[in-house]
Formats: sequence, C-alpha cells, structure tokens
Amino acid sequence: MKKQWITTALGATMVLAVQAQPKLNMDSLVKMAAKTEVWEPVPAKVTPSKTVGEAPSDAIVLYNGKDLSQWQNKKGGSPTWKIEKDGTLTVVKGTGDIVTKQGFGSCQLHIEWRSPAAIAGASQSRGNSGIFLMGRYELQVLDSYDNPTYVNGQAGSIYKQHIPLVNASRKPGEWQAYDIVFTAPTFFADGQLQTPARITVFHNGVLIQNNAEIKGNTEWIGPSSYKSHNSKEPLVIQDHGMDGGNPVSFRNIWIREL
Repeated sequence: MKKQWITTALGATMVLAVQAQPKLNMDSLVKMAAKTEVWEPVPAKVTPSKTVGEAPSDAIVLYNGKDLSQWQNKKGGSPTWKIEKDGTLTVVKGTGDIVTKQGFGSCQLHIEWRSPAAIAGASQSRGNSGIFLMGRYELQVLDSYDNPTYVNGQAGSIYKQHIPLVNASRKPGEWQAYDIVFTAPTFFADGQLQTPARITVFHNGVLIQNNAEIKGNTEWIGPSSYKSHNSKEPLVIQDHGMDGGNPVSFRNIWIREL
C-alpha cells in the first residue's frame, strides 16, 4: 500500500505542475522552439551517385579504370600493375606496392576488389593484399570465403589488431566492396600520441568494424605502437608478392577528405 500511495502522489504532483503552467499560444511556442534552431553554417551541397558505390560529386577519384595518374610505385617511378581491357586494375606480382601521390588524413574511402577466381594457395597465400590508411594502418584484403586462417588476419580485419565482427566475404572471383570511415590519429608537439586512429568498415554493405580504435602501426611480428607522422600521408595498396595466388584486382576507388 505504501508503494502505491507514493506512486499516486507522484502522479498527482505531475498533473498539478502541468496545470500550473500558463497557457501558451502558437506564436509563443514558435518563439520558444526557435531558441534551439541552428541555421548556419549551411552544409555544402553534394550530388550523390545514381549507382551504389560510384563517387559522389565531392570525391577525389583515385582510380576510374583508365589510368594510374593518381598513383606511383612505392619503390619509385610509375606503377606497373596491369590495367585490363575492362578497366580492372590487377596486381603484378613482385612489382611493388602502389602509393597515392596525394596524402590524406581523416577520410571516407570506397574501394572495390576481387580475389582470383582460380583458387591457388591457402590461408594467407590466397588472394592477399591490403589497404594501408596513411601508409601504415592496414585493412586486410584476403580471399576469406571458405579459407581458414588466423582471424585477426582474415578479410576485413585490422591486421593483427581487430577481428571483423562477421565474415561478409563473397566467393572467389566475385567483386567485393569496402566502405571505410577513417579518423586519423593526432600527436602532441613532442611526438607523443594525443588521440588514436579509429576506423569503421562496411564489407559488401555489412558493418564489420565499428569505430574500432587502431593500436598503432601495422606489424607482422610483434605488438603495434604509434610513431608520430604527418597529418596527411599517402594511401597504399599492397603487392603481397611473397606468396603465390595473389593477383588481386581493384576498381572504382574514390576518397572524400573529412
């Protein structure tokens, strides 16, 4: 009975409080609402693409199927990856990573990739490549369709750091897409880390990394750690030439600076 009485009393108090408020006309309500309205700055207009995955109007197109003018070889000189007749860009084993001529920091990145239809190798030796944000934070590219490997190295992993939430891989030979939102790290003047990098990734439209905190530079052996670097650094796509079965293909690569 005591609990019921308290509840009833509380309800009666709330009713009395509402009744005590002066009656407001519509003009008064509009003026009150206007106090929390924000009119500036007005967001810039961006024309979205008509087809899913194509670049919006404010994107920088890094590869459109025609040329590699936005890229250079990491070893120096022009890239020698193969541009197929249909515009597909395919890794040529042993020729080296390709690197954007322009540096980027926080960004939205769209990239489509395809592992070879003819299966060769297993685990990390099957359709292996990688996308390195700022040249050092790797989002793994791998044929992970029915291909067991260590899970912090499968497709969609932040290599050796974060396992993907799910495996959204398509079959070998089918096109796949990564949509990435990357927040660059920041450093104090003395080079110490101020805020870590973070990354969100959709693989074929499925969320696989949800604002994951990047632990530092990607390392094959040993723990990751941060090393101070510029606020903008080139994007790198890997030629994983140490193994067979890795002629991975790419298309429709664009980026939006944030």
